[in-house]
Amino acid sequence: MKKISRTIMCPPFIRQCMHIFDSKKNIAVLRFQGVISSQGGINKQSLNLEGMKSEIDKAFSLPNLAAVAISVNSPGGSPVQSELIYDYLRSSAAKGKIPIYAFAEDVAASGGYLLLCAGDKMYASSSSIVGSIGVISSGFGFVNVLKKLGVERRIITQGKSKSIYDSFLPVKSSDEKIISAAQKDIHDAFKDIVLSRRGKKIKADKDRLFSGEFWSGKTGVQLGLVDGLGDLYSVMKKEFGEDVVFQHVKKSPSWLKKKINMGMNYENLFDIILEKIEQKIHYNKFGI
Repeated sequence: MKKISRTIMCPPFIRQCMHIFDSKKNIAVLRFQGVISSQGGINKQSLNLEGMKSEIDKAFSLPNLAAVAISVNSPGGSPVQSELIYDYLRSSAAKGKIPIYAFAEDVAASGGYLLLCAGDKMYASSSSIVGSIGVISSGFGFVNVLKKLGVERRIITQGKSKSIYDSFLPVKSSDEKIISAAQKDIHDAFKDIVLSRRGKKIKADKDRLFSGEFWSGKTGVQLGLVDGLGDLYSVMKKEFGEDVVFQHVKKSPSWLKKKINMGMNYENLFDIILEKIEQKIHYNKFGI
């Protein structure tokens, strides 16, 4: 028996609708929220390259991709992780020849501002906090506490600077010099990125710009730290048309994380509370 092949014709109006849908431009939306830190853990919400890499890859692999929009709400943190995420965003953009638009939410300061610099165009709200282009090291000293308690600190090292900046020992000038030298290198790298990304757009005195001071988004425009004021959705529609499709790229929780969250215990809860306190301390610096 001869087989009869049958061609199913798609009605013209359906083909037209499918064509319109396929031709729509996609805008990938990535959100960078929280303190930047390599300490990611199961309960941690910290930003780092390991935690964001799959989301970045997914964003740049979307079909009909017109641009990637990144929304930054971070007071900074680890300079290494900030630079790693920045480099990965820029290399992904260059590889796919896709523009990045960056938007500051409540705060994009210090390492958060470095992430904002990954944008080919950078925006903020008038009340956003931007800047804080500097480097800081902080800690606590318990020397007098040990004295009051009658406790003696004993340390044996190989290398005279191995116990540098020990919280239970008095601060030495040699310690400060070593830390300051390292900070200067990190600060110089930060400044180089800002200058390479903002270039002639910068209208502020360099000493003030790189002092660690921070400003509102409105002042940030005047200083050349951002290109303009505007929210993500309005700007992207203005740039690419009203019919763009926003694709929010999020990483779904792993099976292990779901299981742990379902069986939440006091230790997990304590870790989450500590993390929230840490995040609050970082954001409080900027009055948020």
